[in-house]
Amino acid sequence: MKKTLIASAIAAVAFSGATFAAEGNLSASELAAKMDSMPQVYGNIQLAITHDNYDGGPSATELADNGSTIGVKHDHVLAPGIVGFFKAELEFDADNKAGNSGLGSFDEAYIGVRGDNFGQVWVGSDDSTYETAVDEIANFFEVASLSLGGLYDTGEGDLVQYKAPSFGGLTLGAAVQFNGDGDGMKNKKSYPYQLSAVYEIDALELAFAVDSNDGGENYSSGAPSVNNENTYGLRASGNFANLRVTGQFQTRKDVADIYGLMGVYTLGKNQFALAYEYQEDDNSSSDKNDTITLQALHSLSDNMYVYVEGYIGGGDEVYEYTDSSGATATTDERSVAAVGATYYF
Repeated sequence: MKKTLIASAIAAVAFSGATFAAEGNLSASELAAKMDSMPQVYGNIQLAITHDNYDGGPSATELADNGSTIGVKHDHVLAPGIVGFFKAELEFDADNKAGNSGLGSFDEAYIGVRGDNFGQVWVGSDDSTYETAVDEIANFFEVASLSLGGLYDTGEGDLVQYKAPSFGGLTLGAAVQFNGDGDGMKNKKSYPYQLSAVYEIDALELAFAVDSNDGGENYSSGAPSVNNENTYGLRASGNFANLRVTGQFQTRKDVADIYGLMGVYTLGKNQFALAYEYQEDDNSSSDKNDTITLQALHSLSDNMYVYVEGYIGGGDEVYEYTDSSGATATTDERSVAAVGATYYF
């Protein structure tokens, strides 16, 4: 950590202590209430060693950051039954020292209001309504190098999202992305939307979501949209004692259909997961590919876990790489192995 950041942290603590002192002697309950009212700082460091191999092509081993973040969040009562909240989560690379600028980007940043009767509305950058309702498998694994989720273009930025209270186990959600003509969209306004419905009864979860894909670009990565056809997704999950089973289906006209099945078994501090994903492209060649993913994860404590993951991808010539001559080549098989650790607080 840079010395200036350490100095800033010490100054913040000293300022807080001086403020409390200026207010006179506080009782233990008053001091606890003041501490509870302060923002919560949290974060994690995620590191993984990966080996990526293209059949008949190159292979590479790397120690890399796997999504380290530091964040701040806070909420407070606006009125009886109504709470205002915010969250800001910044990303940094924990692997490279040279050329590292520290906090280089952000993952989530939003403000919102939630109430007992009207649900929750929030504005900013966050996991989208479609993603949280349907796309469970790709978001479950730590490295997720070959996972096939994500047939939707609407990104995680510039979102206005709403989540209704649960009515008999049914929770409705909606999101609109605000793409104005001042957002670098070449004077092209668009308002992509997402809708979701999640029904929970006992150990069963059923989810449906749609993404209009009307944006001119993906606000998560800047990649151009494939087309304006809707993405539709279905998910069914069941919890049976220590076993969770999830099945998914996503489809988008002129793009692809994706099927996924995952089982997660928890045994004490250990977690074992197996997933199978299959994709068939909606093009003239109807390219097909699939991925098998294995994970074994062990919790060392309430703040740290380690894991091993393996990915085997196969199918048509869908995996591209650059050969020794600098030309682009393809293969029908790719495998990734990962060993990693995460410390969080």
